[in-house]
Amino acid sequence: MRSIWKGAIGFGLVNIPIKLYSGVQNSNLDLTMLDEKDHEKIRYQRVNEKSHKEVGYDQIVRGYKLNDKWVVLDEHDFEEAAPEKTRVIELENFVELSAINPIFYETSYYAEPEAQGKKAYALLLQSLVKSKKAGVARFVFRKTENLCVIHPLDGVIVITKIRFQEEVRDTAEVKVPEVKISKKELDMGMALIKQYTDKFDISEFKDEYSRELMKIIRAKAKGKRATVKKMKPKKEVSDDLYDQLMQSLGSKKQA
Repeated sequence: MRSIWKGAIGFGLVNIPIKLYSGVQNSNLDLTMLDEKDHEKIRYQRVNEKSHKEVGYDQIVRGYKLNDKWVVLDEHDFEEAAPEKTRVIELENFVELSAINPIFYETSYYAEPEAQGKKAYALLLQSLVKSKKAGVARFVFRKTENLCVIHPLDGVIVITKIRFQEEVRDTAEVKVPEVKISKKELDMGMALIKQYTDKFDISEFKDEYSRELMKIIRAKAKGKRATVKKMKPKKEVSDDLYDQLMQSLGSKKQA
């Protein structure tokens, strides 16, 4: 792996020099848009919406629409708003990892210690494991300020970017009607959850779509006919919620 960021974790007065590596990768297949006639790649053009003429990079500016008018920003404006350039991931406090709602999580990076920071890295790692806490920190990455949590995973410190509060929409925007649930229905719902409860094992969940698509691609590359999964007919279920719960419990037992 190639590191994507170099800096340090600020742990009190101790600076721990680290490199960051991407901890995730996309399992989707990288498909390219082609012209159906000759299979040449499709090139995207930057076109003026009004004149329909292509616009060069050196003629493009960025703007924000405010009160039906465009406010154009220049490089000086971006520099003024940019956070102070620093290579330190500043730990601000420690929290229970379970206290962070999953909706805030974005992407994760693995932190590898530089030679001169191995002992301090080990100290922070072991402290996180023993305390069962996660650090909350800020750092500048790709010219923007980011919020993150620092937590252990399999003997490695992981930096997971999280969203700021203003980036998560208020649930009040979603209209959910009030519905009365009977005790009998609630008991059945709880029984269904209990029956399906198991230890979480991520290895049990595979990207089946990408796997099947890759099989089709390899078959077509050999001039063979692509095989497609047969659709299973959907069984009719009752409109009654309690009956649906009962059938769900029964189907799990049979499986």
